[in-house]
Amino acid sequence: MSRRRTCALVLSLLLLILGGAGQARAVGYRYWSFWDLTGGKWTYATQGPSTARPSDGDVQGFRFAVSADSQDASKPRGHADFASICAKTPAQAGHKRVALVIDSGTTADAPGGETPPAPRTVCARVPADATTAEALATVAKPLRYDTNALLCAIAGYPGKGCGDQVTTSRTTPSATKKANTDAESAPDRHGPSLGLLAGVVAVAALGGAAVWQTRRRRP
Repeated sequence: MSRRRTCALVLSLLLLILGGAGQARAVGYRYWSFWDLTGGKWTYATQGPSTARPSDGDVQGFRFAVSADSQDASKPRGHADFASICAKTPAQAGHKRVALVIDSGTTADAPGGETPPAPRTVCARVPADATTAEALATVAKPLRYDTNALLCAIAGYPGKGCGDQVTTSRTTPSATKKANTDAESAPDRHGPSLGLLAGVVAVAALGGAAVWQTRRRRP
């Protein structure tokens, strides 16, 4: 192997390591997440819509997005409160009113070829023992579920797919938080990562060994 070819190999390997260091790949899922509005803040629901039984005056939300888990899930956007959403829906004996926020997300999270509907709010008046899924069915048909009762579509969106796995190059909020925490605990916050340095050293060692072997073979 000539010195020129050895240098070219080392340079190529370095570029692969340095290029890969700047690209963070994340795996998430495209789905409708389910939320409760508590104390003016959205919290990820501890039950699914098919088993949750909201009370009169509750506010619940649905958000369609790509996320890795509940810690990374995108919350429904915009202002929401029961008084404004259900202002035109009077109370009725034997029934309850549930304010629903339906946020179909952004085009970045939409399946290919589909456009998300604009976010909307609606007041569902249902029997007192109704579940959230039943309340949603009265105001946002058609709903679509998979064989495991996972909510796949609200008001027909999206038209296909259900909890599909998605690989993206964006950094998720939870990953960003962890990266920031790791950086703050490191001795040198501004230097390259230890893994990157190890990779560079390994490539440099490989290149040095190749050059040494080349020189040994010379008469």
